[in-house]
Amino acid sequence: MLHEHHFGQHEQRGGETRTKIVVVLTAVTMVVEIVAGLVFGSMALLADGLHMASHAAALGLAVVAYIYARRRAHDQRFSFGTGKVNALAGFASAVVLAIFALLMAGESVHRFIEPVPIAFNQAILVAVLGLVVNGASVVILRDDHEHGHHHHHHGEQNDGHDHNLRAAHLHVLADALTSMLAIVALFAAKHFGAVWMDPAMGIVGGILVAVWAWGLVRETSSILLDRQAPRDVVDRVRGAVESDDRMRVVDLHIWSIGPGYRAAIIAVEATDPPFETGDLQAMIPRDLGIEHLTVELRRKIE
Repeated sequence: MLHEHHFGQHEQRGGETRTKIVVVLTAVTMVVEIVAGLVFGSMALLADGLHMASHAAALGLAVVAYIYARRRAHDQRFSFGTGKVNALAGFASAVVLAIFALLMAGESVHRFIEPVPIAFNQAILVAVLGLVVNGASVVILRDDHEHGHHHHHHGEQNDGHDHNLRAAHLHVLADALTSMLAIVALFAAKHFGAVWMDPAMGIVGGILVAVWAWGLVRETSSILLDRQAPRDVVDRVRGAVESDDRMRVVDLHIWSIGPGYRAAIIAVEATDPPFETGDLQAMIPRDLGIEHLTVELRRKIE
């Protein structure tokens, strides 16, 4: 009997339903803004509607990733299940977020050089509408560190995080931030004539979003590249095995294979085998989320 490698990935994650709700919310707002922009001839409404479209696409990617990971969970072609689809979608989303940050900063610099006339009342209305929708989305998508079946220590690498949900959350957070900065800038421009505030806030927003995108790229790429687990996890596994003084760990690899799941390969030199590999597996702390363990026993020649 071959054992399964889906690690519960066929179950629907909590983030999936929440992301679907936000996709619908974003898409409806996008349509309303684009239609209103065309009807009222408002460039601000139209621009924000198109901007919403880019986020709707990124959030749509998150939903597709959830569904794909769930449907392919039992597919034998994925040697460790579909857990990394989550990190891959998060990575792709982070790249989109970085491009969005660049465009935001670029457009703002252009506006510094060539200011455009702003229809203040309409623009403020759009920004407020955007803030309400994105504010609601931020609350819906808040990642309460969903762990699947495991609880990890807080000092660890964030591989218990649902990176797909985190990416979706950062997209709506970036949108909410943009709307908030726009409201501040438009009020300043309307009441105090500080027209420079609009592009200045755009640059500030662009920098902040770029920082978030970089953080997400770093987190997700470390999972995609099978980065070794944090030092404290490695030390705990080594310590647990070597607590039996007849055993010495000679090679150890621990890496993340999905949100809250890890795989490990341990090579152990033992003085008086035969040991049962099952005994060794029982020594590994359960709370580390090591779901797939490969053990290699070597006899130590005295």
